[in-house]
Amino acid sequence: MSEENRGKIDLREKGAPVKGEVQTLDRRLYLHLQVFADCADPRPLVETIKGSGIEAVLYQSVSDSKGVGLLTMHEDPRFFVTELADFARRGPFGNLTTEPRMTMFGRTYSTGREPDLEDWMLRKARRTVRRSDLPWAVWYPLRRKGEFSRLSGEEQMSILREHGGLGRAYAENGFALDVRLACHGLDANDNDFIIGLIGSDLYPLSHLIQRMRKTRQTSQYIQQMGPFFTGFALYQSPFADRSS
Repeated sequence: MSEENRGKIDLREKGAPVKGEVQTLDRRLYLHLQVFADCADPRPLVETIKGSGIEAVLYQSVSDSKGVGLLTMHEDPRFFVTELADFARRGPFGNLTTEPRMTMFGRTYSTGREPDLEDWMLRKARRTVRRSDLPWAVWYPLRRKGEFSRLSGEEQMSILREHGGLGRAYAENGFALDVRLACHGLDANDNDFIIGLIGSDLYPLSHLIQRMRKTRQTSQYIQQMGPFFTGFALYQSPFADRSS
């Protein structure tokens, strides 16, 4: 690629202007969910995670009494194919059966409206999934129809405002927080996004998904959703939010 063309590609994330200057950041967080079967006792898994130093959440699956989900996070994608891959091959995780169809892998992204871009990109997801008072989670990928990309920017924003406003209402009432990840080119099934709904109780998460089905985005422009992983946190590694 020529230097001229390279200069036209800006890979930085962008947030809302602060003192007239648009925020930019060339860092992002990757999250990886891997599901395992045949776990007769999750306690050795918890102890292994505790001693590893890995940022992680271990979920008990609702769908499988011997199923668990391991959510990990890191800024460097090489971590997932080196340290994490080695961690999953040895010890108690190495004795389990993996469920590749349930694997989800995505990255945080900006919309250009974030008031604190660094917090949004690097800390918010870490903070949300590791809150001890929010043990329930529903994770799922989704893929939009191509028609959505052909809509005007104004029409896209109108559709997204309806959808996003519903999610904010649940968050403001303490019912559900969300983690939104992009997974373009990272997902085996060519999905666009991964959504994590996190809460203190399971019912509001299900209720929010039910309500979302009636929005214009979901009812008209979502081609595929799922598979869904629903779990309860058995262990969440501590998160020290040094920004606060």
